[in-house]
Amino acid sequence: MSLKSSLHNLKEKYKGKKMAPAFNALHTFLYLPNETTHNGTHIKAADDLKRTMNTVIMALIPCLIFGIFNAGYQHYLALGEIESAKGFLGASFWTIDNLIIGAWTVLPLVIVSYGVGLAVEFLFAVIKGHEVEEGYLVTGMLVPLIVPIDIPLWMLAVAVVFGVVIGKEVFGGTGMNILNPALTIRAFLFFAYPTWMSGDKVWVHGAVERAGTADAISGETILGSYAQNNTVAYDYWDMFWGLIPGSVGETSKVLIILGALFLIFTKVGSWRIIVSTLIGALTMGLIFNGVIESGWITETSKFYGLMSVPFWQHLIIGSILFGAVYMATDPVTASQTNKGKWIYGFLIGFISIMIRVFNPAYPEGVFLAILLMNVFAPTIDHYVIQGNVKRRMKRVKVKTA
Repeated sequence: MSLKSSLHNLKEKYKGKKMAPAFNALHTFLYLPNETTHNGTHIKAADDLKRTMNTVIMALIPCLIFGIFNAGYQHYLALGEIESAKGFLGASFWTIDNLIIGAWTVLPLVIVSYGVGLAVEFLFAVIKGHEVEEGYLVTGMLVPLIVPIDIPLWMLAVAVVFGVVIGKEVFGGTGMNILNPALTIRAFLFFAYPTWMSGDKVWVHGAVERAGTADAISGETILGSYAQNNTVAYDYWDMFWGLIPGSVGETSKVLIILGALFLIFTKVGSWRIIVSTLIGALTMGLIFNGVIESGWITETSKFYGLMSVPFWQHLIIGSILFGAVYMATDPVTASQTNKGKWIYGFLIGFISIMIRVFNPAYPEGVFLAILLMNVFAPTIDHYVIQGNVKRRMKRVKVKTA
């Protein structure tokens, strides 16, 4: 008997019982659902939640593959065993050695993220008696891309349980959550295990275990260098291509831009949120550059390094671009009105750079900014709708006067 037939038989056997959602989810995940409507008016559309989730995952796959190679490349580069790649197609980057060490460290993060997260989803579905939905498919891919390379797997497992339960299930599951679950997981890791989420040892594989030894290596990020008013060892093209230390999937700006174009073309990602987030970041960067040019801040200030970063360079360092494309555009937690999306995105970019500069201990502020704006997104939509209602009422009064 085939697996499809077995799952179908199990679905029929456990129909109406506690385990029914689990078998339904497995059958739907592996095979095309064979259910059809029988009466009434039918609307046939080419998209559904599963296809939307799969579209986002396809946009993330290049970042994952690049992150795997970059993990190995940064490891061997820090050890001094290879030379700098000198470009996106550099001979020392796309190598089997980089692939092996990268896959060895990154794939366990993916397995733990999906394994633990889906287990919690299945458990809640069985207990509450509802169907398992596809919402975690994207979250499960985002999580390994936004964490340091060597974070202990048990920490990641605990954070995933917290993020899925507190960030989604307590609100009613997929489509009902107020906060982005992936960002909730990252926020939990940051506050629960801060030494594993910041500093100069967590971004390159092997740096933590070698700390304090004669073979110690450093993996300071560009933001970390600026925050310490140190000289940055990378040029702009390294930052753009992604040949720098950082979270697994966030370093390659060119691949993130391609992912953004794909999401906009497929109408899955909101271009208004992406563009307004970048405008907000550039605006805040320009303000800080103006402060430096006016002489209000001197080189002795701890804020000087990040304030003096050229405003446009904020887009190719850190996670602002990744957050704008894959996190801020979450259709569940973002603003829903067009004007609200502009306000929502602009404030994310503006606050992200503000946190980046004024919190040198944790210069990556985009995720905290998105979580903050997740909370205010319904309020923004409320006032946008109320404003529209008032304007229409005024037009009605003028026409009837």
